Amino acid sequence: MSKPTTYTVRQLANLAGVTPRTLRHYDAIALLRPSAVGDNGYRYYDDAAALRLQQILFYREMGMELSAIRAVLDAPEFETAAALARHRAALAARVGRLQHLIHTIDRTLLHLQGEIEMTTQDLFAGFDEETQARYEKEAAEMYDPKIVAESSRRWQSYTAEDKARIQREGGQIYQDMVALLGHNPADAEVQAVVARWHQNLRAFYEPTPDILRGLGQAYAEQPEFSAFFAALHPDLPAFLSRAIDAYVAAGAAGR
Repeated sequence: MSKPTTYTVRQLANLAGVTPRTLRHYDAIALLRPSAVGDNGYRYYDDAAALRLQQILFYREMGMELSAIRAVLDAPEFETAAALARHRAALAARVGRLQHLIHTIDRTLLHLQGEIEMTTQDLFAGFDEETQARYEKEAAEMYDPKIVAESSRRWQSYTAEDKARIQREGGQIYQDMVALLGHNPADAEVQAVVARWHQNLRAFYEPTPDILRGLGQAYAEQPEFSAFFAALHPDLPAFLSRAIDAYVAAGAAGR
């Protein structure tokens, strides 16, 4: 049996591609405690800590806030192997979506060069409202495995007409947000649209403020989300993110 490995702050930081300051911050907020602290005050990390750091970085890659990550990792029902399986599925889905978008880009370039013909519908392959509804569900599932079952239960309980209505409402919300670009994201008119977005999400699950804020970050930072919204307007991803931040900061997310 191999001897357990111990890492200093700098060694683990170098291995994980983060800064020592990041590890010290994670310690300060009780997200990643050192496995031991020497008499000299130096922090040391073992293999279990390294695995926890890997989980943290996976969740951060998905746009999850640190406080939410801590809640997930510290939950009694958390299992590393199951979490890794979910990460793999989410990343595989992301790869698939990005490949779809790349295919659309390639076809559009050929269309602009006059080599193929594309319909207007073809231009937006990968950006349909059904796909966006799936994005919302997948983003929520990053935060709490229990949401997977609840979201599926709710969606399956709807009639085809209900599902179509929910998707139409979601699409209209983003179109209405485009019309408000240039406003202050905290303006009452903008915030009213964000409130409709929040209500539309409730068709899938009950989002926490952390989930709402995390979605806003994902809209601006994650390629598959930002590509969807940028197709509606290049400024929409960042504007949506700021508007959602303002909504959560004002305490509206708890209503």
